[in-house]
Amino acid sequence: MQLATVIGHATATVKHPDLTGWKLLVVQVQDINGDPEGEPLLVIDELGCGRGDVVMIHSDGASVREMMNSKATPVRWAVLGVADAKQ
Repeated sequence: MQLATVIGHATATVKHPDLTGWKLLVVQVQDINGDPEGEPLLVIDELGCGRGDVVMIHSDGASVREMMNSKATPVRWAVLGVADAKQ
């Protein structure tokens, strides 16, 4: 599990059939200090997250396949939850 900031969303006119109906987000992974780390990732989202939200993402293939009800989905990353705001 990692923290990431939503920086936008993605749309595709042609995509894998398993992605039909799923919201696609572009997120920037954060390091331990909250700074950007690595390249942005494409994740699926079923929670309705938006730009600027800090989300928890994971790449557990088995849980992503179960979430999508697919045995052979090409998706690797998914939103697991929304992080609480820092006080």
